[in-house]
Amino acid sequence: MNKIKILITGSAGFIGANLVLRLFKELKSGIIVGLDNLNNYYDPSLKEFRLSVIEKAKPEGVDYTFVKGSIADKELVDKLFAENKFDVVVNLAAQAGVRYSIENPDVYIESNIIGFYNILEACRHYPVKHLVYASSSSVYGGNKKVPFSTDDRVDHPVSLYAATKKSNELMAHCYSKLYNIPSTGLRFFTVYGPAGRPDMAYFGFTNKLLKGETIQIYNYGNCRRDFTYVDDIVEGVFRVMQEAPEKKVGEDGLPVPPYAVYNIGGGKPENLLDFVQTLQEELLRAGVLPKDYDFEAHKQLVPMQPGDVPTTYADSTALERDFGFTPKITLREGLRRFAEWYKQYYG
Repeated sequence: MNKIKILITGSAGFIGANLVLRLFKELKSGIIVGLDNLNNYYDPSLKEFRLSVIEKAKPEGVDYTFVKGSIADKELVDKLFAENKFDVVVNLAAQAGVRYSIENPDVYIESNIIGFYNILEACRHYPVKHLVYASSSSVYGGNKKVPFSTDDRVDHPVSLYAATKKSNELMAHCYSKLYNIPSTGLRFFTVYGPAGRPDMAYFGFTNKLLKGETIQIYNYGNCRRDFTYVDDIVEGVFRVMQEAPEKKVGEDGLPVPPYAVYNIGGGKPENLLDFVQTLQEELLRAGVLPKDYDFEAHKQLVPMQPGDVPTTYADSTALERDFGFTPKITLREGLRRFAEWYKQYYG
C-alpha cells in the first residue's frame, strides 16, 4: 500500500479518525487526504480532539492533509480528485443517527444522497482502484431472521437514515456496473469505543448518569445490539481497502459489476440490560462515578422508539472467509477502554 493516494471522507469522525491513525502505522509513504465538514451534529470539540491526536501521530514519509469541507460540495470534491488522482477512496462521511433523521431529514438527503453521488461521479471521472463506503446495519430494518446476512432482502427500512444507506448500496452497484468502478460497502453494527459519538447509548448514558439524570432503556430492556469495538471496525476496513472486487466481463461482453457488500459486527448480540450492567461496572472501576452511585434510581424502562429495531445481529462469515478476519474485542474490554478514556478526557 505504499506510494498510495487515499481519500478518507469523514476523517474527523469516530471511525474515520481511527482509520487515519491505523494507516499512519501501516504506511511508509503515500498521500492521505482527510475531508470533514466538522458539523455540530454533536460536540465539535470531540472532532477537534481527534484531529489533534492525528496531527501528533503524523509519521515522516506520509503526506497527510486535512481539508475542511463537505462531500455535498461538488466543486470541492471534483477539485480534490483532479489534484490528487486517488487510488483508494473510503467514504465515511455521512449524517448519522436514526432518531435525528426523523426531525432533520434535509441533512440526510444532502450528505448521504447528494454527497455520495458526488463521490461516485468523481470516482467515475477520475477512476479509482477501489471505493470503500460505509453502509449500516440499519438497512436490515425490521428483519426477523437473525443473524442478518448480506444475502437477506433489505427492502423495509424503518428510518430515513436506513433508506439513505440502502440507497448508497444501490447507487454504488449502478456505478460499478456502468463504469466498472470496484466498490465495497460495509454494513457497520453499533460501533463504540473511546472518543466515540456522544449520541450513542454508551456515551449518552455515561453523560446522563454523571449529571444525575435518568437513562431511558428502550423496549423495556428487550433490545439486543451487536456492539462492535472501533478497532475491530477499522481492522475490517483496512483489510477490505487492500482487495478490491475483481473486474470481470460477462457473457454479454459487458462488465460484471465489481461490487461487494459485507457485514462488520461482533457477531454476539448483547441484551441492553446486560450492556448497561457492564457499563456501570466499568464506570465505577475507572472512577468516573462514585462507588456508592445508586444506578437503580437513575434507570427507566420505556417503550420502543420510532425508527428503532429490537435486535441487530451480524453474520460476518463472508468477511472471515474473504479476509480472514472476525471482530475480537469483548464488550467488557471495549467498555473498559471507553471508561478509562472518559475519565482521562473529562477529568
